Amino acid sequence: MKIASWNVNSLNVRLPHLEQWLRAFGPDVVGLQETKLEDHRFPDEALAALGYRSVFSGQKTYNGVAILARGPLQDVVVGIPGFEHEHRRAITATVDGIRIVNLYVVNGQAVGTDKYAFKLEWLAAVHAWLAQEIRDHPELVVLGDFNITPDARDVHDPAVWHDGHILSSVAERSALRALLDLGLHDGYRLAQPEGTEFSWWDYRQAAFRRNLGLRIDLTLVSDALRGSVVGAGIEREPRTWERPSDHAPAWVELAR
Repeated sequence: MKIASWNVNSLNVRLPHLEQWLRAFGPDVVGLQETKLEDHRFPDEALAALGYRSVFSGQKTYNGVAILARGPLQDVVVGIPGFEHEHRRAITATVDGIRIVNLYVVNGQAVGTDKYAFKLEWLAAVHAWLAQEIRDHPELVVLGDFNITPDARDVHDPAVWHDGHILSSVAERSALRALLDLGLHDGYRLAQPEGTEFSWWDYRQAAFRRNLGLRIDLTLVSDALRGSVVGAGIEREPRTWERPSDHAPAWVELAR
C-alpha cells in the first residue's frame, strides 16, 4: 500500500502534474496540501477518471487540503476538532482500515513573530487531538507538509538552518518530537536511517539545481504500522517539470 504526500502549491496550476504523477507512480492514497481551491472548483471528476475518490477542504488563494484514494474514504473529519479557525489545514479519513491524517502545518514566518506563536499553538492543538486519534485508531498515518525539519540531516546547511531559524528552531522541533512521542515514527527514517533526500527547494537562487533543500514533507506511521514499512522516499522528478511545485512528493509503502 503506497501512501504519499504532496504540497502541490496550487492544484489549479499543477493538476496536469498531479495527473501525470498519479499515472506513473500509482499511489493508493495521497494527501495534498496547498490546493488553493474553493471546494466547488476541486477537480474530483478528473481525478475519478484516474480511479481516485476525493475528499477535500479548500479556500480561495490560500491553504487547502485533500485526500485521494483508490478505495472508499470513510469517517471523514475536516479541521482539528476543538480548534476553530478559518484556515483549511487538516483533513482526515479512513482508507482500508488505516486512519489517514493530512496536515498542512502553519509556516510561522519567523521566530518570535505572531505567526510563529500561532504555529506553536496550532501544533499543540494537533498534539491533543492526535493523542485521542491514536487511541481510537491504532493503525494511523499522519502525513503532510510539516514546515519543520526533524534534525540536521534534513537541511542542506545546518549552519544556515540552525536552532534559532524558522523551520528548524528548538520549539518547532520539540513540537514535532512531542507528536512522535505519541507513538509515531518517521517512515522515511525507518526505511532510510542515513538518507539525505530533500522534499522542498526554494524557487530562487537555483536552489533545486544546487540541491539547497529541506525535508519538511513527512509520512509518520503509528507503532502498529511500524513493522509494515517496506520502503519510503522522495519523488524528485516532478520538481524537474515545467512550472513545478516547490515541493516533491514524499511517500511510504506498507506491506498489507
